[in-house]
Amino acid sequence: MTSSANTHAPIGIDGKYADPIDPALPPTGFALDLKRAALVVVDPQIDFLSPQGVSWPVFGASIVEHDTVGNIGRLFVAAKEAGITVAVSPHYYYPCDHHWKFGGPLEKLMHKIGMFDRKGPLTLEDFEGSGADFLQEFKHFIYDGKTIIASPHKVFGPETNDLALSLRKQGVSQIILAGMAANLCIESHLRELIEQGFEVVVVRDATAGPKLPEGDGYLAAIVNFRFIANALWTTSELISIVNELTLKNRA
Repeated sequence: MTSSANTHAPIGIDGKYADPIDPALPPTGFALDLKRAALVVVDPQIDFLSPQGVSWPVFGASIVEHDTVGNIGRLFVAAKEAGITVAVSPHYYYPCDHHWKFGGPLEKLMHKIGMFDRKGPLTLEDFEGSGADFLQEFKHFIYDGKTIIASPHKVFGPETNDLALSLRKQGVSQIILAGMAANLCIESHLRELIEQGFEVVVVRDATAGPKLPEGDGYLAAIVNFRFIANALWTTSELISIVNELTLKNRA
């Protein structure tokens, strides 16, 4: 089945997040190939996705609005059932990272509130249930012995971790991208993975963004996703395509 980004406004996406009825950008002709595809979930961690996380006051409204946690869970299920590669790109900070000499506004905020803090790179002391830990409902997918857990990215993108290498070693050239946060780590992963030669589908309701006086981060990301991603689908669209391809491959 072939589908492309920006050909219509997806069902359930309306208001300020709806795609243009008459887009100027051409369709890409992207076609998902399960033999070459991987689900990549960025930062599926408590500090982002749980009301107990330190960033919930900033991201919580968008997470609830888009049912981000539920949709990420649906993607995990669909990917595991289809037998495609699954990878997680986590975000951790160790004590040495708090001695950085400079950083951007959000980096400063993350360090200030202790986001993604761990005791060190070689210890799991106090990790269980901490903000850096994975969301409980995702752990059985992540700890199944098959999911790639990449080394941590430290700012926003995967340039400093081993995600691309790990995916290449699995023969992956197409990525289904989801997780947190839309205009930060997801957009940064999208840009770098595109530059690395991957085709990337962003799942628009399996992410969320910050809402601050500085602006709506989710809206900012959606605009850029339309320009950059090979496809921009909802969770339901993605799962429907995966299921159809799975049945076709089994026939």
